[in-house]
Amino acid sequence: MGHLFATIRKLVSQDRYVVGKHAAERLEERGIMEWQVVAGLDDGEMIVERSAASPNPVVEVRETLPDGTEFKAVWSHLRESGVAKLVTVHFFDEDWRCGSRDNE
Repeated sequence: MGHLFATIRKLVSQDRYVVGKHAAERLEERGIMEWQVVAGLDDGEMIVERSAASPNPVVEVRETLPDGTEFKAVWSHLRESGVAKLVTVHFFDEDWRCGSRDNE
């Protein structure tokens, strides 16, 4: 596990995180609840860690919803504030991203 990923997990477990406006919009658009992303982080699998990303380091995490659907959550570390930030969420399946969720 990467150092940044461990830091973000720790901050989130301590409720030291914020949800960005873009992330809040994507959560609503995709029907994902904030608590699901937070809870999924603990068992999440790091996809990539970009410690040198600007303006803040970023980690992409594969997470799973209670129904088994996988999605990617992008978290950043706001070092000056000492908090983690949920940047966005995306489904891996194109059908989910295109909004055809009701076609199942």
